[in-house]
Amino acid sequence: MHKNKRILIITGEASGDMHAANLVTNLRKLKPNLQFYGMGGVKMRAAGVDLLVDTKELAVIGLFDVLLNLAKIYRARKTICTAIRQNPPDLLILIDYSGFNLRLVKMAKQAGLKVLYYISPQLWASRTRRVNVIRKYVDRVAVIFPFEVDFYKKLHVPATFVGHPLVTTVHPSMPRTQAIEHFGLKPDYKTIGIFPGSRKGEIKRLLPVMLKAAELAANRFPHSQFILPLASSLAAADLQPYLQKSRLNIQLITEQNYDAINICDAIIAKSGTTTLEIALLSVPLVIVYKIWPPYFPIKSIIKIPYIGLCNIVAGKEIAKELLQQQASPYNISQEIVRILTEPSYRNQMLTELGKVKSKLVTAETTDIAELVINML
Repeated sequence: MHKNKRILIITGEASGDMHAANLVTNLRKLKPNLQFYGMGGVKMRAAGVDLLVDTKELAVIGLFDVLLNLAKIYRARKTICTAIRQNPPDLLILIDYSGFNLRLVKMAKQAGLKVLYYISPQLWASRTRRVNVIRKYVDRVAVIFPFEVDFYKKLHVPATFVGHPLVTTVHPSMPRTQAIEHFGLKPDYKTIGIFPGSRKGEIKRLLPVMLKAAELAANRFPHSQFILPLASSLAAADLQPYLQKSRLNIQLITEQNYDAINICDAIIAKSGTTTLEIALLSVPLVIVYKIWPPYFPIKSIIKIPYIGLCNIVAGKEIAKELLQQQASPYNISQEIVRILTEPSYRNQMLTELGKVKSKLVTAETTDIAELVINML
């Protein structure tokens, strides 16, 4: 009897969990008998993936966070390696999460697995030497930015452009006025969004600064309200210690993130996937990022001029980036005030944000689900 094909999917962050769940859903439409197992979060579980490791505790960033979570990371890797040896899949799909996946891929290849890396590490931004690992142990890279194909081609790595998954998935589920009512907000108030990230380390570094910035903005705009969409990798309890110290009433949003983005007049956002989601919904934003130690020059390890994905795609700074010590409550609040009080500045940003989507759409796109089926 022909056995059903089995796919092992490994990711470790909220965005990867979402992309993996969408991929599984689309694959089931093409091949209903496919079986999925792996490492991920709530969305992968909801899509029917048998989770060997739940990544709720593994969304870490930076050396300090990694050191604090070494035991958890080691146990997760051991669990996956054991599963590969005892019950090998027909295809291994790695999604983002390069710190973990690039250490796993050598063992996977030695076990004879076929490997697809979907949403590959942003080696064009930093740590280019890691491409040697991909060239040696990955069969194909599925890239989500058009310029990545040429980047990998020059480095002799097979790459296929599959389009950015957010282009087709980022859209509100209801009209803006209905969403404002749905969330119980005041339609005549300015709504400011706070997006501190999906990892506990990011919350620790960024949320206190963002909350202080929000308080300064509230002084300037008494008729304002604040929302904070909760990443699927976090629980409300992870944020409460910080929210309780704020004098503001910050409303946590636990579902319908795109509707939450769509009702905002301005957003304070951590750099990353969120900035692209916000750009695709054309909401003005300021990008904030800090790593430890606080005076470390982030730009010294980044090979490109920008850190926010919306700016990287645009090829210029369309949303202000405030990094490390520049990411002060005062500087962040001043940018929010400028967005809300200078119509020409706001409109120029909206115009540039509107162009981001067109840069991600090209006729030469391979469907990721079809690529997976072909590799099987």
